[in-house]
Amino acid sequence: MTVSTELPPNTYYIEVSEAGLPEVDGLYVPSTAPAAESESGTLSTVGYWNSRFAWDRADGKSARSPALSYSNSYKSWRICRLDGHLAYDNTCDDLLPPTTANWHVYKKGVAPAPKIVLHHFDPRMPCPRPNVVFVIGGPGSGKGTMCELAEEQLGWAHLSTGELLRAELSNNGPKSATIEEYIAKGELVPNEIMVTLLNDAMDRHIRSTGNLNFLLDGFPRSLNNMEAWYDIFGRDSELPTMLYFECPYEVLEKRIIGRAKYSGRTDDNVESLKLRFDTYKSETLPTVELFRKNDKCIEIDSSPDRESVYAEVVECLSDYTDKKRVDQPLTDKSKILLGLKPYPKSPKT
Repeated sequence: MTVSTELPPNTYYIEVSEAGLPEVDGLYVPSTAPAAESESGTLSTVGYWNSRFAWDRADGKSARSPALSYSNSYKSWRICRLDGHLAYDNTCDDLLPPTTANWHVYKKGVAPAPKIVLHHFDPRMPCPRPNVVFVIGGPGSGKGTMCELAEEQLGWAHLSTGELLRAELSNNGPKSATIEEYIAKGELVPNEIMVTLLNDAMDRHIRSTGNLNFLLDGFPRSLNNMEAWYDIFGRDSELPTMLYFECPYEVLEKRIIGRAKYSGRTDDNVESLKLRFDTYKSETLPTVELFRKNDKCIEIDSSPDRESVYAEVVECLSDYTDKKRVDQPLTDKSKILLGLKPYPKSPKT
């Protein structure tokens, strides 16, 4: 079997660490080995070995090229030592080296077996710029539900500043102590911390998944948020598109009262809604106006039924969404989010 030169180029990078042989650890880059016949008689081309992607050591020290490749004869992925002898293998039929299954110590290897991380972009280079859409709307406007739907059904990554803050605190991240100080004083977390958390989360997601599409739920909430955004992404960078979910206050109030029956949120009541809505009008609407003036605001009436609103969201995101994702049937989770299927009942304890 001959590998066609029309096959897509290998753009993945492999990071190997914590091996029993330190000489195996390091970065592996798409192989540049010339065409050759493998042990199974397969003619491989640049970037491939045995009809699968293959990698060389980034430092070029390995006596074998490719240094990480798949064996048709042994049905396994293999990693070699610097002297070219095989050290670790993983018997499977995976198209890419497995990152979760345990590797095996082969003939010239030493325990423990290594850990494997797959990068969609060269980790030595700056991360590609994300494709960002800001999502803004009043409390109860449905923006969170629509973001969940776009993540589940369309493949967009959904990031919430509130969730990122909670995750940083629970994971005792590098900014957790500073965040706790501000919360203890009853003060808002500085904008630069919020935007840094967003930027770091997007960077991690892009490198680990290759997905560049992001919905930033509830950001920017103020013009000060935008100043922090400019500080990190540059004032000359193109302004992201904003999806602005408009909804009459009467509808928001009805939704919040209905949601309060099962949400468990302490702020799901009429009094808190009034305060949150007043803050939203004074702090967030000026930001919406900024995007309107720059012709970057897409206004969506979120008062109709969820199916109608979601159809409009799909249309707004279609230019950057894989058509196969748009055309695929609704998942069970999507049906639940759209109200087409009831939430599963909690098991009785």
